[in-house]
Amino acid sequence: MPKKKNTTPIRVNILFFSVFILFSLLVLRLGIVQIVHGEDYKREINRKEDVTVNNPVPRGKMLDRNHKVIVDNKPLNAITYTNEGASQKEMLQVAAKLARIIEKDTDKVRERDMKDFWMIKHPEEAKKLIKDKEMELFRNKKLKNKDLYKLQLERVTKNHLSQLTEQDIEELAIFSIMNSGYKFVPQIIKNEGVTQEEYALVNENLSLLPGVNAATDWDREYKYEEAFKPVLGRITTSSEGLPAERLDYFMSRGYTRNDRVGKSNLELEYEDVLQGKKEKIVNVTDKAGELLEKELVSEGQRGKDLVLSIDMDLQLAVEEIVEKELWAAKRSPGTGLLDSAYVVLMDPNTGEVLTMAGKRIVKDKKTKEVYMEDDALGNILKTFNVGSVVKGATVFTGYKTGAISSTTRFDDRALDIKGTPIKKSYSYLGVLNDIDALKRSSNVYMFHTAIRIGNGVYRYQQPLNLDPKVWDTIRNSFASFGLGIRTGIDLPNEQTGAKGANYPVGKVLDLVIGQYDTYSNMQLAQYISTIANGGYRMQPKIVKEIREPAMNGEELGPIYKSYSPNVLNDIGAKDQWLDRVHTGFKKVMQEPGGTAYRYFSTATYSPAGKTGTAEAFYDGQYRVKGDALIDTMNLSLVGYAPSDNPEIAMAVIVPWAYQGSVDHGANKKIGRAVMDAYFNMKNGTEQPTDETED
Repeated sequence: MPKKKNTTPIRVNILFFSVFILFSLLVLRLGIVQIVHGEDYKREINRKEDVTVNNPVPRGKMLDRNHKVIVDNKPLNAITYTNEGASQKEMLQVAAKLARIIEKDTDKVRERDMKDFWMIKHPEEAKKLIKDKEMELFRNKKLKNKDLYKLQLERVTKNHLSQLTEQDIEELAIFSIMNSGYKFVPQIIKNEGVTQEEYALVNENLSLLPGVNAATDWDREYKYEEAFKPVLGRITTSSEGLPAERLDYFMSRGYTRNDRVGKSNLELEYEDVLQGKKEKIVNVTDKAGELLEKELVSEGQRGKDLVLSIDMDLQLAVEEIVEKELWAAKRSPGTGLLDSAYVVLMDPNTGEVLTMAGKRIVKDKKTKEVYMEDDALGNILKTFNVGSVVKGATVFTGYKTGAISSTTRFDDRALDIKGTPIKKSYSYLGVLNDIDALKRSSNVYMFHTAIRIGNGVYRYQQPLNLDPKVWDTIRNSFASFGLGIRTGIDLPNEQTGAKGANYPVGKVLDLVIGQYDTYSNMQLAQYISTIANGGYRMQPKIVKEIREPAMNGEELGPIYKSYSPNVLNDIGAKDQWLDRVHTGFKKVMQEPGGTAYRYFSTATYSPAGKTGTAEAFYDGQYRVKGDALIDTMNLSLVGYAPSDNPEIAMAVIVPWAYQGSVDHGANKKIGRAVMDAYFNMKNGTEQPTDETED
């Protein structure tokens, strides 16, 4: 039998040969990668991290409660520059070309900048400012570069700077902006007063101006000019950028230094939602910083819109009333110190502020021209002695502490307390109960109430001994209405007022008639709203809701956040207590003998409220530092309507209204006209206004 041939070695050889061929191919491939494409792959590997830039977007709008636009964004032609890796020399060349095309304001160019620029423009002359011995010290490392530069700066004279032409200084102004920003972040060279010719010329020469762009910017546009503008607030300009005092705060939240942000009031308070979502672009660079490509990661979205509780038609009407009555009162005798008046209208059931108006008469120091300016913020920033308007809180405190009841009556005879001036009402009013004490504004009734709250007893020509806790008892009760504490309004810098010292104890009698501690007009609005709505202190709100930006041509976007009425506290009132205060306040305006009857008796909307007159010291713009304090009178008024189902609450203050005894009644005239305006707009009917003088 023939022997079978063994094929195993052949198969092994074939396998080894195949492995050899594959290995050779792999080596060849690695060689191609390293030798032929090595540099390309090396550049890819050496790329830097992506540089992400967040480009700003327009801010959100502000609208009134009826969705009328109050603040919008106005488009502006703008010239911008983005540094994509240019050297200082290249930026100077671009700045020089751009300065020949556009006019650039040079007001903000500093002398130090001019010295730097002169040395760049005149390097040989700048070198000659360094002496040989100083150069020797530098070569011997006894002076540093910065020392030489400092010497040069000190030796640049006015004569040197005079060599710079107007064109040079414009070039400097442009270059300074170019050189101040971050890489890849657009810097606004000019966005105010860019002419169509400038805009067109820049567009035509973009190829000669690397980094420059003719773009569209925006500015805040106020649809009602100066009306309510202080409350709306301001934003920084592109040249101001982030406020220095809040730089770290904003930078930690992704802002860049030249971003425009809210700097006051609503613009500041709601910065987070008004700012919007920035456009995000990733710039990919190589290791040398050269731009390789740009990629849009996410599109920007302008800021969210604020819908305010303010009714701008009503706001304008109230401002007109305040201005008219303030000028009229200024013509009365004894009004040399009168300069302002304030009004707040609030929904007592929700806390929504419908109107926040203030006007102030000022005199220009240079021209001596007298004019009226907006001072709406005075409603929260200024506090005054407000007088008898607080007596509702005093009577309530008497009920709550058990000091008085519905059957308590006091003789209105003046109090003669040892060591204290006579304490009395404006005239003798007879024996009064709580309701008539409010109607006729008895001081003496309030004095007796305070004495009882302090567990004291009045004795003719004897000292008054009260429990020291009386101060806290009364002030805590007043605070439950909003007097002397923050109201919680969504605006910054609200003032709480000044508290008088807790001595002598007799001063507590001044506290309960509104002539000791000071309060703001917004506090009065919260106080009267608390009485009107049955005892709930509501948080005042200027912003009613926040909406997403409108899309597809719609007027309003969907609701992002809606603010519900916020009860800050319940004063703990029994129905009969507030019923008696309501009755007293109604009689003030609707019954003969009431302190506001002459002005409100013909109103058909059933008003209720309380007037106030307070002795005060003048502390306004005409006061000369160091001069003796001047006695003057503050006027106030709080009210609500209709008395049986209040829908509107009002507070009015006219500080430093007059000196002497001639009361022009501006508080009541303003109050009646304002209430009329509200119901006229609501009902479309005319309300008669009583113009009778007090």
